Amino acid sequence: MGFIDVIKERARNNKKTIVLPETEDRRTLEAAAQILREGVANVVLVGSEEAVKNGSEGLDLTGAVIVDPATSEKTQGYIDKLVELRSKKGMTPEQAKEILLNQYLYYGVMMVKMGDADGMVSGACHSTADTLRPCLQILKTKPGTKLVSAFFLIVVPDCEYGANGAFVFGDSGLVQDPNPEELAAIAASSAESFELLVQEEPIVAMLSHSTMGSAKHALVDKVVEATRIAKEQNPNLKLDGELQLDAAIVPSVGSSKAPNSDVAGKANVLIFPNLDAGNIGYKLAQRLAKAEAYGPVTQGIAKPVNDLSRGCSAEDIVGVVAITAVQCQAEDK
Repeated sequence: MGFIDVIKERARNNKKTIVLPETEDRRTLEAAAQILREGVANVVLVGSEEAVKNGSEGLDLTGAVIVDPATSEKTQGYIDKLVELRSKKGMTPEQAKEILLNQYLYYGVMMVKMGDADGMVSGACHSTADTLRPCLQILKTKPGTKLVSAFFLIVVPDCEYGANGAFVFGDSGLVQDPNPEELAAIAASSAESFELLVQEEPIVAMLSHSTMGSAKHALVDKVVEATRIAKEQNPNLKLDGELQLDAAIVPSVGSSKAPNSDVAGKANVLIFPNLDAGNIGYKLAQRLAKAEAYGPVTQGIAKPVNDLSRGCSAEDIVGVVAITAVQCQAEDK
């Protein structure tokens, strides 16, 4: 059984309701049909029944709930709640109505906020900013979380590194140039996400172009300071740095370059120094190593809402929905 198959099985064991608001995109509807067929989650599609019907020709969406903001009896309650949440920003009932009737991502987030859905997946045809803006405005950050960040769950086929080829790459989707405190927070959140999804002990490498002082530069200093903060704040977490990528994951290189590290050569959570490195890194793994890449998966939002790469396939959407459902299960605990 492949990694994502295990995630799907976990999702099926305690089925959650996931909103898919991008019903104008055929990939979303194809994914919805597969999710329903495989029993991964309950699906809510936001849009008019006519538009969904026209866009889903040839697909079986039996079991999907279609919610049309223009006719739903719950829309007025969402309008009232959005005005309440954004009143300090000058939100009026007229503005809230305009947003919710025309911006389905906002409608989907309001469904999650009001408990009518457990989570949302979007981003097939919207930017990360468009997907996350309503989340940060309406759902806010999870209590105790210092920073909303994003990661990719990478599964490399026939790979002896990481957790049988499974890794978390963070931040690969959201925080552009984290300072040391933010980088430490990303490391802690990514370790927690790895443990939830992979169900193995996280071993965290703070990546750099330097290993244990082999290079001197302000960029290295940032990672060194982030490592110090992360270790201080998470004393029980296996975490070390700064480490080059090969020193982090290849046992022979790790033992040579960082012989005193209990992380070097064993890492399964890779923390990149900035978004340039993280985004390039995950796409190299995806395209050259033929890795499965699921994400960007967000961490730190009060309820699970996840982004998609605009280059995603319907199969990718199904995988992210399964991951989101497992995150929703964790919210029950």
